[in-house]
Amino acid sequence: MRISEVYGSETTAIAEARRLASGFFGRVHTERALAVSAHAVETTQLVVSELVTNAIRHTTGPCRLDLELIDHAVDITVWDTSPAVPDVPAPDPARVGRHGIEVVLALCGALQVTQQASGKQISVRIALEPLPA
Repeated sequence: MRISEVYGSETTAIAEARRLASGFFGRVHTERALAVSAHAVETTQLVVSELVTNAIRHTTGPCRLDLELIDHAVDITVWDTSPAVPDVPAPDPARVGRHGIEVVLALCGALQVTQQASGKQISVRIALEPLPA
């Protein structure tokens, strides 16, 4: 199961992306009879929010969000128009802002950056804790 949406550079895209993630899990429950924990849904929404926020703040073009259910995990991929690889600064609790990639890494363990002809894609995987249907 897969769902995609393209966003412009408006900050409202962040909330729209979070709603897409929530709706995705509604479809997972309805179409696959797989109930997913609230923790997994909230983690996915946070990761989606961070990745889409970065795409909007650090690029000039649209971005696309893909969510795909694979076994008991969700693959999250965000495409944007910047070829720049995200900066992962050293942890600094005194730093204000620029913690998004740190948050994503803490929640997902790793991220994959793939250069594209007109930008890049960033992919992560979140393991889901399925509940009995």
